[in-house]
Amino acid sequence: MAECCVAPDNDKSNKRTYIPFLLIPLAIIIYIFLDPGVDYLVYNILGLDKSSHLTQAIRFFLYDTPKVMILLTVIVFVVGIIRSYFSPEKTRKALEGKPLFIGNIMAASLGVVTPFCSCSAIPLFIGFVESGIPLGVTFSFLVAAPMINEVALVLLFGLFGWKTALLYAGTGLIIAIVSGWVIGKLKVERFVEEWVYEIKAGDFQLAEETVTFHDRIQAGYTAVVDIVSKVWIYIVAGIAVGAAVHG
Repeated sequence: MAECCVAPDNDKSNKRTYIPFLLIPLAIIIYIFLDPGVDYLVYNILGLDKSSHLTQAIRFFLYDTPKVMILLTVIVFVVGIIRSYFSPEKTRKALEGKPLFIGNIMAASLGVVTPFCSCSAIPLFIGFVESGIPLGVTFSFLVAAPMINEVALVLLFGLFGWKTALLYAGTGLIIAIVSGWVIGKLKVERFVEEWVYEIKAGDFQLAEETVTFHDRIQAGYTAVVDIVSKVWIYIVAGIAVGAAVHG
């Protein structure tokens, strides 16, 4: 009886894995036709006056809300999948043996895409130090990870364009790289307590053979649910304010 009950769930789970490959092209099509579609809705169906500030505010809201939500959902989903390939152990090994500055650039770049939250900062720090990764490189990673957020990046792109989004990401990377490089040059390793080097942070590595394609797709779903469900109301409110200013 137990086996009969499990099979349908697995079948549904496998089917769900391929849903994004249908939804993402659909989202792209909607995104492409969103601008003329909103124009048709506002000016033809609703018959609003183009010269009115209120009309422009309504158009701004009706266009930017689905645009930003589509971008956010797709990007968060893709980033969620990408993050499933990064474990703390892999990140640590990627940074081992890298010289200053090159290591800072790599660490800051990895900090953007890795899924580690602030609560994991201490074990990550200990693990990096234990592996012999320079303190400056470690700090570049720890600074970049919380500073550059994909939700903020999508919002900036949707509301202000790619130049503002690029400025945000570039500034965050530069701050992380430079601050880590400065810390590395200051040779502050001598201020780290001896017990930090003696702690065994443990092996963070996940059993990669157990991570299936379905698991990675599920990681994307989880990221969308966790992030979009929490921030959508603020996104809509922000776009509404932007529409009022724009109008």
